[in-house]
Amino acid sequence: MSTPKTDFKKEYRELYTAGPEPRLVQAPELPYLMIDGVGDPSSSGYASAVKALYGVAYAIRFALKGAGVVEYPVMPLQGLWWADEKPPSDFVAHRDLWQWTMMILQPPQADAALFDEAVATARKKKPSSPIDRVRLEPLREGWCGQILHVGPYSTEDATLERLHAFLEEGGHAIRGRHHEIYLSVPGRTAPEKMKTIIRYPVTPAG
Repeated sequence: MSTPKTDFKKEYRELYTAGPEPRLVQAPELPYLMIDGVGDPSSSGYASAVKALYGVAYAIRFALKGAGVVEYPVMPLQGLWWADEKPPSDFVAHRDLWQWTMMILQPPQADAALFDEAVATARKKKPSSPIDRVRLEPLREGWCGQILHVGPYSTEDATLERLHAFLEEGGHAIRGRHHEIYLSVPGRTAPEKMKTIIRYPVTPAG
């Protein structure tokens, strides 16, 4: 009997599809692998954290496929970004102050027991990786405003202005952290063609 196949980007199409015009979407509670950190995303610490996240994600994928439960592509990397304290006016330049939680969406079959097994498997393969910082946790953002940014991360300002203007005009108050969904892989895609969904949880007007 063959293993059922699915693509969660298609199953949750609304969450992984965006255009240049901002719009509202509703993000239900879903399970994510998460890892927290602070500092420059070009640092070795950030790279190690992301590798640990993928190590556990692939261990879960292979376990579910091997058990004949489900086969699926590992989902795109996502990130929540914020500052613990009031940031300086040139916060973008102070990358050492950036707080982040990197995430990968997981299938509903990824329960606590499977997660523990995947962590053990990933730890054996990469004992020097910060595997023990990875956790499995639900995230529910509810109503969100989102938009597609095309280009390098350094040019997000104009896209953010369009999203913020849309939310302000509609009377939607931002109530959560800056959320990015990376549809392109740095180094494999030309900077001007990079695609990133930018999302903010909001309190809808009315």
